[in-house]
Amino acid sequence: MVTIHVDVVSAEESIFSGEARFVALPGEQGELGIYPRHTPLITRIKAGSVRIEMADGSEEFVFVAGGILEVQPNCVTVLSDTAVRGKDLDDEKANAARAAAEEALKNAKGELDIARAQSELAVMAAQIAALRKYRQKR
Repeated sequence: MVTIHVDVVSAEESIFSGEARFVALPGEQGELGIYPRHTPLITRIKAGSVRIEMADGSEEFVFVAGGILEVQPNCVTVLSDTAVRGKDLDDEKANAARAAAEEALKNAKGELDIARAQSELAVMAAQIAALRKYRQKR
């Protein structure tokens, strides 16, 4: 079976490294699907879940808060400031962070504060959606 090497890296650590049959992730213009021998590509990705279909058929989920994707014919690299394994996502923390972002948006004074709060709110909404998707698969 043909596989592709996948690395998902955050600013703090390597989150995932291994062989996969398929990778799906949220591109800025829509969902991307990567198979082995994919055409080389570099693009930005938005907050959401990276779904990695392992060589044995199992799946691994990683939440990323945006970042960069590099695809080579035999290697996929996802670089993100923030990346969390699906099994490590915490429902309570995500909901608390979303509530804090909503409060910050209500209390925003200028355009910069509004933009920051909206960005944080979008990331938290994506993280909660990724958490729900991960829980459904389990």
